[in-house]
Amino acid sequence: MSKGVALITGAGQGIGRAISLRLAADGFDIGLSDIPSNKYNLEEVAREIRGTYAGRKVCVLLADVTVEDDVRNMVDDAVTTLSGLDVMVANAGILVTAPLVETTLADWEKVFAVNVTGVFLSYKYAAQKMIALNETNKRGRRIIGASSVAGKRGGEYLSAYCASKFAVRGITQSAAIELGRHGITVNAYAPGPIITSMNKGLKEASMKLTGPSDFEKTKKKMCVGYMGTPDDVAGLVSYIASAESHFITGQSITIDGGIYFD
Repeated sequence: MSKGVALITGAGQGIGRAISLRLAADGFDIGLSDIPSNKYNLEEVAREIRGTYAGRKVCVLLADVTVEDDVRNMVDDAVTTLSGLDVMVANAGILVTAPLVETTLADWEKVFAVNVTGVFLSYKYAAQKMIALNETNKRGRRIIGASSVAGKRGGEYLSAYCASKFAVRGITQSAAIELGRHGITVNAYAPGPIITSMNKGLKEASMKLTGPSDFEKTKKKMCVGYMGTPDDVAGLVSYIASAESHFITGQSITIDGGIYFD
């Protein structure tokens, strides 16, 4: 039997893909969302879920999280197609690397549109549906966002990205206070270096700005001595999404191999 319905944004690749596959393995029916240009990747994830987890329902929902109507329709369609909404994972995000004095307003606004406005809209419309669903079917529901260790400590050449991820922590805390009375917990995951295409781009940009040695210094700071994978983050999200996590809310949980300690 299904554990419920999980909707994941930015599900076409990297951490979003890993979260989608893990929650399907956990027993959730899955709504996969990403921008239209990632339709092929989303359909590949959908095929993998259907082929691996017999009986799991899955739907592909194309949406731009910076567009309010897209997010509203995405949530509505997920609820209609999959018959509910129990877990919302606002994973979609982008990164721009540049010195503060060279960061353009266009880059700043683009990062905030996806990383902050996208999370806000996903939280808002998921919460509206969850509150309404709980009136007739009371159960613990979960809203989960993508922060970062860059949202806990500023980083060189990452002013826009860091500011956006700090903002996710603020939204998460405020939402947790408001939604707890409705049986909804709100948390975020805060990854450090994870092996993804985004991290590869960050490494290449950092090497151009600071030289090849500085990026390796970050790796050496990790207590475990190696970088994480999207599956590691998906494992954390799996727990936050579970019934057992009911007493955790308002948190941005670090998963970085021991670079920084809260």
